[in-house]
Amino acid sequence: MLPSTTSRVPENTAEYINERILHEIEMNVAYFAGAGRKAIDSRLAELDREWDIERILEANAASFSLLGLALGVALNRKWLLLPTAVASFLLQHALQGWCPPVPFFRRKGIRTSAEIDYERYALKALRGDFNDLPQRNDGSKASKILDAVMK
Repeated sequence: MLPSTTSRVPENTAEYINERILHEIEMNVAYFAGAGRKAIDSRLAELDREWDIERILEANAASFSLLGLALGVALNRKWLLLPTAVASFLLQHALQGWCPPVPFFRRKGIRTSAEIDYERYALKALRGDFNDLPQRNDGSKASKILDAVMK
């Protein structure tokens, strides 16, 4: 059975690393709870720029694949094994949530998009983005909720 998209990386990460990442999120939210709206806005902008583990893996895989292709063409065909290995690791990650670089990046604190969103929506709640949402269906409830989430 393949793990869900949102749980596959944490399921393949040491528990102490998952706990450390969660603790960091909780500490950030606790800090920004008393820091004011401008600080929250600034932190949300930082979160918008943060690269999640998927993006980092994709960028690294593309870089190593291109490097292997270039070296394979210019120097020796044996270098073509590098993009083959990278592609197999990327497929393994897509299916299982694990590949050789994942433990390294997770130890460095690289988060999943779900972990980044966890902090993002906690900060949005602190900022009050969800305070004025309709409590009954007045026909525009869905669009108002989506607007609050997308801000």
